[in-house]
Amino acid sequence: LSHTTRLRHNNLESYTSPPPLIPFLAEAMLQKRMETLPSWCGLSTEFVPSGRLTDLLLVEGLTDLQQKQHDFVQIETTKGVRNASRKISLEKLFLPLSKLSIPPRVSVTVGVSGIGKSTLVGLFVHAWGKGELGKDFVFVLPLTFRELNAHDRLSAERLIRLASPRLADRSLLSSVDSSQTLLILDGLDEFKTRLDFSNAAVCTDLCKEVQVENLITNIIRGNLLQEVSVWITSRPTAASQIPGGLVDRMTEIQGFGDADIKDYLDDMFIEDPNLSESVMQHLKGNRPLYIMCTVPAFCKICGSSVGYFLKSAKGSPEISAVPKTLTEIYSHFFKMALCSEGTGKQNEVLRIEQVEQNCKKTMSCLGRLAFYGLIKKKFVFYEQDIKAYGVDLSSLHIGLSNRLLMKEEAPLSTLYYFPHLTFQEFLAAAYYYTASKRALFDLFVESGMSWPKLGFLNHFRNAVQKSLQSEDGHLDVFVRFLAGLLSPQANKALSGWFLARDEHHSYRSHAVGLLQNFLGLEQAVSCRTVNLMRCFHEIQNTELAGVIEEAMKNENLSGMLTPVNCSALAYVLQTSEVCAEEANLSSCLTYPAFQSLLSQLLYCNNLRLDYNQFKDNAMDLLGSILSGKDCQIQKISLAENQIGNKGAKALARSLMVNRSLVALDLRSNSIGPKGAKAIADALKINQSLLSLNWPMPNIETDRDLLVLLLHAYSRSPLFLFRLQKNSIGPQGSKKIAEALKKNWSLKELLLQENAIGDEGIVALALALRVNSTLTIFPFAPLAWGGFFPLFEHRTNSAYLDSFFFVSDLSLRGNAIGLAGAKAMAGALKVNGTLRRLNLQENLLGMDGAICIATALTRSHSLTYINLQGNRIGESGAKVITDAICTNAPGCRVEM
Repeated sequence: LSHTTRLRHNNLESYTSPPPLIPFLAEAMLQKRMETLPSWCGLSTEFVPSGRLTDLLLVEGLTDLQQKQHDFVQIETTKGVRNASRKISLEKLFLPLSKLSIPPRVSVTVGVSGIGKSTLVGLFVHAWGKGELGKDFVFVLPLTFRELNAHDRLSAERLIRLASPRLADRSLLSSVDSSQTLLILDGLDEFKTRLDFSNAAVCTDLCKEVQVENLITNIIRGNLLQEVSVWITSRPTAASQIPGGLVDRMTEIQGFGDADIKDYLDDMFIEDPNLSESVMQHLKGNRPLYIMCTVPAFCKICGSSVGYFLKSAKGSPEISAVPKTLTEIYSHFFKMALCSEGTGKQNEVLRIEQVEQNCKKTMSCLGRLAFYGLIKKKFVFYEQDIKAYGVDLSSLHIGLSNRLLMKEEAPLSTLYYFPHLTFQEFLAAAYYYTASKRALFDLFVESGMSWPKLGFLNHFRNAVQKSLQSEDGHLDVFVRFLAGLLSPQANKALSGWFLARDEHHSYRSHAVGLLQNFLGLEQAVSCRTVNLMRCFHEIQNTELAGVIEEAMKNENLSGMLTPVNCSALAYVLQTSEVCAEEANLSSCLTYPAFQSLLSQLLYCNNLRLDYNQFKDNAMDLLGSILSGKDCQIQKISLAENQIGNKGAKALARSLMVNRSLVALDLRSNSIGPKGAKAIADALKINQSLLSLNWPMPNIETDRDLLVLLLHAYSRSPLFLFRLQKNSIGPQGSKKIAEALKKNWSLKELLLQENAIGDEGIVALALALRVNSTLTIFPFAPLAWGGFFPLFEHRTNSAYLDSFFFVSDLSLRGNAIGLAGAKAMAGALKVNGTLRRLNLQENLLGMDGAICIATALTRSHSLTYINLQGNRIGESGAKVITDAICTNAPGCRVEM
């Protein structure tokens, strides 16, 4: 916790109740806030909160992806899913997490553009005004960074009055500076100046005016308003300005789930349920678009665009013509806005004749504003900006203005901004596309001279170069749109507005060649190179990705992974349905290819890396990504490689910090006792791994290590341990039995083909009298007759009683005869937990089957029994069938 938070904790007990004037003032603030909220937040008093917003994800800081990449890239790469094990309700956002902790002073809530950050703030303030949330706060002071942009210098005192003009009396300032005050600063990503915590001058005087950015840094550091709770919202990349040590609590807003997307579309097309269903089906069939629909703002844009297209198409539209790329979605959306169509409210609909004359000029000016704002990372504009770029606001009809350029009245100025970041990026691309055909100099240089650049293709090359050089990817989507405007469908949609009909033909093939050249320059795959692949998709050149996807389907990638194809593979891993459930990269990865793809493998849920001849150095690489905050890998199979002790130690180090991996397969490697011990030690710390397939070829001589492993698992949530084909033998079984008496987490232990023998079986059965967690315990097939000797003598049937907690028992191929069947039948009569019993390929015969049938007259727990390969005959089969029908009709029998 930060130093100021600790100080705040020390002062909590000494805080006295507010002066008598404060409750009356607070009540007046509540009333005023209730009056202004509907216009300020766009909320009505009947606003119903979304469950998505009332439960936030509690995260431990920003990932590398969030700090360095474009919002769209974050969503596309993670497929809209964020690793977060905990949630926190909005009502508990500013409360301690436990009785031993203290309330956070500085809270930061992040979310990509359009996810609902400002809506969340409005929801909270609105609920506070009604007395439903934040009941511990006497004062809630909401401000936006847009408002702060209008000021160059402010004091803490003026900042408070800016949030609430009624707090003009200086005598009240000390009351505001208390733990019962919440200061909300919404939209850090829209602040005009970057926060500099390294060089900001210290200020402790509430009345001293300093530069606004210095004021904010001093408030966050706790030099000013030390007792006030501070809540900041921001896009992730901008939030990275705040040092993690100054943030006491970080939360993230969840995106839409499947049900949310459907409900949202149903609400959009409430008068036409069939249209809503058609839009939903189209989006589900286009995985990249559907993933992006987890962002509410994009879901609205995408739904409106596809709905507009489907409504406009006469009869049944061609499936190939329905918008399927990002550029096509926005092309139809802008066409809808310009043509006064759409699904919006009637009072927002334009009359085309009112904008027809000035449309092209207006869009050109807006595009220029958007482009130069984008390269300067400027997203909020003022009247001087509007005038400087030639935008005639009077020519914008109110309906078009609401769609393309939003207006907000602040106390000291009028603000303008695009409704969503992608609007600015699309308009910027459209401007660049049209301007580059006649520009003589570099368009990225707004003023001054540059080297001459003639022709669209030279400018196109320059734009791609600029995007590849960008550290934070802020030009990624702009370049995608620029490439997408060369596609036939976008040209058809925007002909006559932004584009000349069919002009793309002369540029498209050359642009594809330029993109391929850039792709071949990069050795390592990065978000930038994957973005180039997305440019191919936008321009509707999918040949390269199609070849790689087909090779993955056929498991035929071996020898294909050149640097260019690695970029294509990374793109396919993110977008293809083939990789949605499992990314199968077996028998195809060389060490250089694996190294190249490393950063993109973080986001594969299920990763198969079998038969790649990986050695220890590859495990160093894999360990580095498993240790990252971004890691989303849940299952990894590394079977049939050449991993040794050193590689196992690298994996062990990563397991100590990894929180995503639930299944690990290490079959058929060369891991010795030292490597196994390292993993055993890691499992004492790891709390996520649930299944381990473990190779121990020398287990006969390393039984003490086996015990160590099982003891380690007793401290972890691991429930599945695979030890098939390890030559454990009777003595090894005794060691396992010894460990099982102390292990209380393992639920499934697989020991097939281990020559356990009678002595080992007895030891394991006795251990299960103590262990009550193991529920799945297959022994098939066992050497030396397996369970056969246990069932040869009636007294040994007690050993089967030891399996009281076992729900799944396999005794396949153990030569169990009539005597064993009788013993088993006796145990089944008293056992009430066994659900699945496999007696396949034994020697039961008809008489043994009758014994089992007799037992079933008293047992009702079995749901599955396999008696295949037992020479039961028709009579035995009939006895079993009758017993099942009478006593256990829910049990399935295979004979």
